[in-house]
Amino acid sequence: MRMIHVVAAVLKDDAGRVLVSQRPPAKSLSGAWEFPGGKMQPDESREDALARELEEELGVQVEAARPLIRYRCRYPDLEVDLDAWHVSRWAGKPEGLEGQAIDWRESKHLLASGLLPADAAIVDAIGLPSLVAVTPPMAIHGEAALLDRVEIAAEALTSFSLQAAPGGLIVLRLPGLAAEELLKLAAGAACRLEGTPVRLMLHGGAELVDSLQGVPANLQSRLMEVVAGLHIPARFLKRFRFWQVPGEFLLGASCHDEFELRQAAMLDADYAFLGPLKPTSSHPGQPGLGWEKFALLIKHLPLPVYAIGGVGPDDLETAWAAGAQGVAGISAFWPK
Repeated sequence: MRMIHVVAAVLKDDAGRVLVSQRPPAKSLSGAWEFPGGKMQPDESREDALARELEEELGVQVEAARPLIRYRCRYPDLEVDLDAWHVSRWAGKPEGLEGQAIDWRESKHLLASGLLPADAAIVDAIGLPSLVAVTPPMAIHGEAALLDRVEIAAEALTSFSLQAAPGGLIVLRLPGLAAEELLKLAAGAACRLEGTPVRLMLHGGAELVDSLQGVPANLQSRLMEVVAGLHIPARFLKRFRFWQVPGEFLLGASCHDEFELRQAAMLDADYAFLGPLKPTSSHPGQPGLGWEKFALLIKHLPLPVYAIGGVGPDDLETAWAAGAQGVAGISAFWPK
């Protein structure tokens, strides 16, 4: 099967809308919408191909860009190595120089407005931040004290100046806490985060899913204002397809190897953690994957993946270069 390498660009305007272009009648899949870009030439670097394509298609000059997500998608007679980049700064006003229609759209409406299905993983990556804080494995010394720490962690997440989605996620991982108590704690944490771009994820498995299923339908919309989604441990990946959670929830999964990553992708997870990247006290005796193996494991996976384990905001540029969505961690984010 023939293989081509395609670079695609994600540009956002000041309102956070994303630029898409429509495939002209002379091309295959005409009428569908896609992210601007095109085929990389044999003698080009990825960065040079991105710059050339945006100059030719839109008349803009790339000033700052970083890798966003890269994966493979198959068509009946073609396999595409789809290489998406986040372009954070450019010169010039985008125009459809090749006769194609262009439009600025809210990211949440992209798939419903005719975007190519192969671009779905790019849409997932656009909607996710670069940083995720996970609560440490500690005893709860009172709800108020823990909520204070959540608030401080959220301030730390929003203080970093990033070339990516603002804010971050906080995963409430509190083993041993009953699911009903975790939901109550999430409600309190959400009040502390009101007005910030930080969102909450609930960490849990079967008991938590059962509790979510028990929430009356008229209260589910309120629940989804409190938390953004559910993060499941790797041991639940095999069984999760039999469970149901509110449809608008994000789904994240902890993974440690290629098999678990593929399970997460088959579940249509919105993101995954992969680690530990470096040796950590929480995984004694494990040497860590290292950046080279991390990059190899996620290279062609249509799933945003965070590096976790001994990493923090200082590792963000390295993580992006390895193809990661960003970094997740405990000690690097959580107030001592």
